[in-house]
Amino acid sequence: MSLKSVGCAFLGNLSQDYYITHDGEIFLGVLGGEIVYAAAGAMVWSAHSRLFSRVGSDFPLGWLDDMSRAGIDTSGVRILADAHDTRHFFVYGAPDQRAEVSPAAQFLRMNAPLPKELIGFDPIARRRVEGEAYQPLALRPDDLPVSARDVDGALLCPDDYLCHSLLPVRLRELGVDVVALDPSAAYMEPGFAREMPGLLNGITAFLPSEEEARSLFRPAVMDIWDMAESLCAMGCRYAVIKCGPGGVCAMDSRAGERWLVPAYPSRSRDITGAGGAFGGGFLAGLALTGDLVEACLHGAVSASLAIEGRGALYSIGAYPDLPTARLHALRARVTRV
Repeated sequence: MSLKSVGCAFLGNLSQDYYITHDGEIFLGVLGGEIVYAAAGAMVWSAHSRLFSRVGSDFPLGWLDDMSRAGIDTSGVRILADAHDTRHFFVYGAPDQRAEVSPAAQFLRMNAPLPKELIGFDPIARRRVEGEAYQPLALRPDDLPVSARDVDGALLCPDDYLCHSLLPVRLRELGVDVVALDPSAAYMEPGFAREMPGLLNGITAFLPSEEEARSLFRPAVMDIWDMAESLCAMGCRYAVIKCGPGGVCAMDSRAGERWLVPAYPSRSRDITGAGGAFGGGFLAGLALTGDLVEACLHGAVSASLAIEGRGALYSIGAYPDLPTARLHALRARVTRV
């Protein structure tokens, strides 16, 4: 574990998650949101994690206390006066295949009672609404106080397109030089292709999944390195395409280097939040070392820890020497392409 301490900011949504695992285990109303998994992923490397988010008056405030006790700075979470729905429902058809579907049909298929919290809930309809306008729970630039400048890097977790287009400007105004962006699937579509150069201009690292990258470039079928090169040409320095169990393909546009960093072969129990955990570890690693490969390695180790257990805060309790041991083991398997 590095003795150097870095500060990382995570911007995005908190949620109340309802989901069913591939082996039929049901989770109802648990703390969720990519920013929590990301914060925990950074804390694996002793980073100081700060959250910036918006929640409604009905959000379980005890969860903020839980995160604070775990060491996450939640002072940047703004509690709005009105209630706002933060429910998410999803299912896993396989350990690495997640889908947002109607909960009623899923519980009927399992011959299980539909929880009262999910009666009438339609995630598909809500996604359509979320894609139409700046949502109440999406961060605004003025949600980031001057004190946000006291971080070594920031990660924008999946959120509205407008949110992602405005917040990097505010971060640069505050003097935050390292800004990573994990996109939302809602705008990784061909219709947004013309907007992407404006979104990625000045971004340090862009962290889409392979599925999101392929969706953006439809109907073209591109080699993954051609996609990474195209993303870098849109303005980001690093394009890091997450390929799940296949690891990550990372390109440095300035150095002209391409790297394949494998996933750590851990035993997966629940992949919820794996992408967020990777992003948090990546940001901490980049802040600690300034090196793309080391950042990817830190991210891969954080993700490996997150998927071995249940819950957004699980990886914070990792054995102190385990992350470093995995880092050393994984480093020998990196390939320059």
